[in-house]
Amino acid sequence: MQLHELKPSTSRKTAKRIGRGGKRGKTSGRGHKGQKARAGNSTVPQMRETIKKLPKLRGHGVNRAATVNAERVRPVPVNLSVLESTFEAGAEVSPKALVTAGVINARRKKAPLVKILGTGEVSKKLTVTGCEVSKAAKEKIEKAGGTVN
Repeated sequence: MQLHELKPSTSRKTAKRIGRGGKRGKTSGRGHKGQKARAGNSTVPQMRETIKKLPKLRGHGVNRAATVNAERVRPVPVNLSVLESTFEAGAEVSPKALVTAGVINARRKKAPLVKILGTGEVSKKLTVTGCEVSKAAKEKIEKAGGTVN
């Protein structure tokens, strides 16, 4: 870090305090009489009234279970077209093999859950182990002479 890179943690400017006499004069920028012209006014935001009328569990999306359970481990999607381009015929496809091939990244120094999806074509004989496989992908792999465990 250099001297010219230092920045103050707080701003030097302070917010203008209005409605306290002084040079602003008359209504001091607060319009005319009423609740909002008074000191100590803090009205409830309009939107809050609308939100409070809604049922309690709103705002969780359509499938509430999917949005609430954030700790659920979601698999990393991998398409068949990627397998076709990275692996040779007769190769074994597993989460570890995908990480070493650089197709996916390791999570916390471990191979993550993987789901193979059916986008693309596969012509090589591949052995898939330790991965979730979609129906379409399974059909295409087995059609090419491969196996899914």
